[in-house]
Amino acid sequence: MVTPCNSRSREADIAAAPINPPARLLMGPGPVNADPRVLRAMSAQLVGQYDPAMTGYMDETMELYRGVFRTRNQATLLVDGTSRAGIEAALVSLLAPGDRVLVPVFGRFGHLLAEIAGRAGADVHTREIEWGEVFTPAAIEQAIREVQPVLLAIVHGDTSTTVAQPLDELGEICERHGVLFYTDATASLGGNAFEMDAWGLDAATAGLQKCLGGPSGSAPVSLSPSAVERIRSRSSVEAGIRSEDDPVREDPIRSNYFDLGMILDYWGAKRLNHHTEATSMLYAARECARLLLDEGMDAAVGRHRLHGAAMLAGVEGLGLEVFGDRAHRMHNVVGVFIPDGVDGDRVRGALLEDFAIEIGTSFGPLHGRIWRIGTMGYNARRDTVLTTLAALEQVLRAEGHRLTPGAGVGSARDAYAAEAA
Repeated sequence: MVTPCNSRSREADIAAAPINPPARLLMGPGPVNADPRVLRAMSAQLVGQYDPAMTGYMDETMELYRGVFRTRNQATLLVDGTSRAGIEAALVSLLAPGDRVLVPVFGRFGHLLAEIAGRAGADVHTREIEWGEVFTPAAIEQAIREVQPVLLAIVHGDTSTTVAQPLDELGEICERHGVLFYTDATASLGGNAFEMDAWGLDAATAGLQKCLGGPSGSAPVSLSPSAVERIRSRSSVEAGIRSEDDPVREDPIRSNYFDLGMILDYWGAKRLNHHTEATSMLYAARECARLLLDEGMDAAVGRHRLHGAAMLAGVEGLGLEVFGDRAHRMHNVVGVFIPDGVDGDRVRGALLEDFAIEIGTSFGPLHGRIWRIGTMGYNARRDTVLTTLAALEQVLRAEGHRLTPGAGVGSARDAYAAEAA
């Protein structure tokens, strides 16, 4: 039987409308609204991968992120992918199968470090504390004595718990015990104090979508000379691009895409043709760093501290209880307990539907117990804080939560006034 010819193409049946996302104010733990200047930078035209303009942008980006990380590390570059790509690149490149790694876990993302290290074949040892607390340096040093790891891998600021682990004493401990020191600074960099060289870090990775004020999709990375030496000892250049004097290992770094040895050669003088750089994301990452350094890193941290403190005062003014160790609270996100009798998901839904504002829920043992409200990146501003508090008050009142009208915005305004005095 002959099927009648249909002049309408299949493609016409599946045609999609142009992308037109709804307007949203993203006040959760990330991602946040990207700075419009970053979005404009992303719209710039592409150039060839080895065009002098392109390699010039790569070199400029490396220098800009040395300023952001507060480091002199030559090996400061981007890994193409989300912040998790940077984490995986660091761990799979620094850890050989069987290497011991110590991962102190105080939230969801410590578990992630352990997961990735385990998949890389490392011998993973964890220490855990209750979510919302942080480790003492003495506890970490004791664990290092017990485990004798090659690498200490720890999250700096964990948005799942809204607290930041102090790192300033850990570098000296690691150096004394001959341990490499890595941190995931995805949620903290740009909004909280971070001193890569002064704290003795060997490797740090981040992402754009939080305090850096950009979209997810590029992972800034910085590596100390010791970390580079470790990576170089494991480097093996793939067939097809290697020269006669390039190393070839029997047991190379387990990932090709995340092989930091080859990526370093791509960003360095060799310009090894490892992969095609994500050009538009490089533009975004470069602009994120340029804007931060133009503002000043201390000023950017101060801005996040100011607006985070105002948000904290505001949620307390609404009668909400703050979660976690207040002495180690991140500047850019606050966790608050969902009040008894209030449906947490319904509140988040009403904020989104009626006010186009998004706040976050949480994970693991905190799921359904707290909301997480962010003030980070481009959204670390007075107007976003006051707008979010005003909307949250209305939704909480509809839920029957008892509060003093105007107390949230009023408390935040008082915090701003006290800071200005």
